[in-house]
Amino acid sequence: MTGLPAPAAKGSVASGDAAAQWVAEPTEQGLAALLATEEYLKLSFAPATQRAYSTDWKDFMAFCAAMGFVAMPATPKTISAYLVHSSKTRSPATVRRRLAAIRLAHRLARVAVPTDDPEVQTTLRGAHRRHGRPTQQAAAIRLADLRRLLATCEDDTVGRRDRALLLLGFAGALRRSEIVALDVTDVVHKPDGLRLRIRRSKTDQEAEGAEVGIPRGKHPATCPIRALEAWLATLKHRTGPLFRAVHQSGAIGRDRLNPASVRFVLLSRAGRAGLPVAGASRLTAHGLRAGFITEAYDRGLRDRDIMGHSRHRDVKTMHGYVRLARLLTDSPAGQVGL
Repeated sequence: MTGLPAPAAKGSVASGDAAAQWVAEPTEQGLAALLATEEYLKLSFAPATQRAYSTDWKDFMAFCAAMGFVAMPATPKTISAYLVHSSKTRSPATVRRRLAAIRLAHRLARVAVPTDDPEVQTTLRGAHRRHGRPTQQAAAIRLADLRRLLATCEDDTVGRRDRALLLLGFAGALRRSEIVALDVTDVVHKPDGLRLRIRRSKTDQEAEGAEVGIPRGKHPATCPIRALEAWLATLKHRTGPLFRAVHQSGAIGRDRLNPASVRFVLLSRAGRAGLPVAGASRLTAHGLRAGFITEAYDRGLRDRDIMGHSRHRDVKTMHGYVRLARLLTDSPAGQVGL
């Protein structure tokens, strides 16, 4: 994996076990086999995870270089010092991910893994208690908010793309990574709507894939099928990325949008619509997914049906979106006669 140590060989030419020895001069086929192994190792992690782990490992090495510590193999005390250092400026989730990157690097290097040492785990808990901050959950973009966003989408190339992106992201309860990963061929049209093929998602690391049904909307302004049909007619491509960059000239590019672009689209539309984009209820691309779940729950849909559509595995995670959106309306403080 880029930025992390390459897997170390179990055997060597000095090993007494002949079966475990590496050939001193691998053949051309042998080199190809080794390169293929590294490629499949990379494929075991999502691209975003690869980038994050690589960045985390480089940050740890820079810390060790500045402090005069040994990064590989690291001692529990070195890792504990790094956790304290990182916790002062990073969220608990980021610190835990950095610890996972250090753990993976040591495993790939076939050296003792120090991250599970009691000293490291105790230090991590202490750092979270001292420097921890509450997790900031995405605010749900409710249907009324979505209508305001859609109202800013003109009938031009950018407007058609953004309308289709927002409606498909909402109706499919999609993560931003899932939105930008869609290809034109992932959309299968049916008389009453479409089937959306999601080839890989955050909780589907084995790439088994999933299909989501998107029926036609009852109202033209919020119908995801109409919006997608208008965008496909503008796109005119039968293969390749579904959502692409649009140049200032109005020409459609070849490259797919990256996940960060979904947030930029949302923030741009929110600014035009006058929706808040800062503060505790920060507007994010994940709000489309949270908004769908909240709307579905408010309309009495069953948990298992919502989870089947949103592909959630944990009902507690799904209910977290609903609780945040209904924090005021469901509060007992409004029922005590104040």
